[in-house]
Amino acid sequence: MTDITGVDFVAIMTKDHDAAVKFYGETLGLPFLKKWGNMPGSEFQAGNLTLAVMQPDAFGFEWSPSATMIALQVDDVAATRKRLEEAGVEFRGEILDSGVCHQSFFADPDGNPLNLHHRYAPKD
Repeated sequence: MTDITGVDFVAIMTKDHDAAVKFYGETLGLPFLKKWGNMPGSEFQAGNLTLAVMQPDAFGFEWSPSATMIALQVDDVAATRKRLEEAGVEFRGEILDSGVCHQSFFADPDGNPLNLHHRYAPKD
C-alpha cells in the first residue's frame, strides 16, 4: 500500500534560473504556469507533464546536470528541430528513426538532456 497518488512535476536543475526560464518558455515555447514566490523556481506545462526549473542552491542542493533524458512529444520532429536550430539550439547527431518513432537529441543550456520524440507506429 502506498500514499503516493501520482507525480506532480519533474524538477530540472539549473545554474541560472532566468536563463532556464527564457529557454523553456521562449525557445521551447512551453506555457508558463507559475513562479515559486520569490524563490528561483518556475513551472512550465509540457502536455501532461509539468516541468519545474529550479536553481538548487536556493533549496539546499548542489547543482549537477541530470542524467535522465526528458522526451518531449512533438507532431513533427524535423520541423520542430529546424525551428529550434534557427533559435540557436544545437542537436547531437541526425534524426533517429527507430522503426517506431523519430527522435532528435539535444540539451538545455545547463546540459540537461532533452529529446524531441514522435511515435508514428501504433503501440501494441
